[in-house]
Amino acid sequence: MNEQPSTARVALKWGAVLGLVLMVITLVMYLADQTSNPWFSGLTIVAMIACLVLSMQDYRSLNSGYMAYGEGLGIGALMSAIGGLLSAAFITFYNVVIDPTIQKRALEQAREKMEALGTMSDESIDQAMEWSEKLQNPGFTFVAGVFGTLFMGFLLSLVVAAFIRRSKANPFE
Repeated sequence: MNEQPSTARVALKWGAVLGLVLMVITLVMYLADQTSNPWFSGLTIVAMIACLVLSMQDYRSLNSGYMAYGEGLGIGALMSAIGGLLSAAFITFYNVVIDPTIQKRALEQAREKMEALGTMSDESIDQAMEWSEKLQNPGFTFVAGVFGTLFMGFLLSLVVAAFIRRSKANPFE
């Protein structure tokens, strides 16, 4: 009788890959001083989708060509949690130890953009900046990074698992 491969093992492996990829994307974004560039958000989503597809295909190949929808969803959620944990730890470390001024620069860029739009009063801009500063502490950044990646990965897993799944003709095999 064939032993079923572990979804957790596949998710951990691909979660580590996702975490490393997200760290590289973040590092390039920080070094290029492009923290407000939406292109990097798109690149992050493409990386997540690629890792989801590859992890589910990896599991399916280890499982004699079959993967249930729930297995794919579990792989995607755990992979996203691991990737988010690694990525958030790196971002927090970078913001606290390597370059503590990066958040201040990002806030200054945000203020400049709000002022350039001209749709907000000075009081509204000051209030928005005050709230943004409160949310810049390392603990919140870490938790938001983990849960944000987990949430996005779960949503993407809902779609990707539907395409990658392949059920057995006889479920009792």
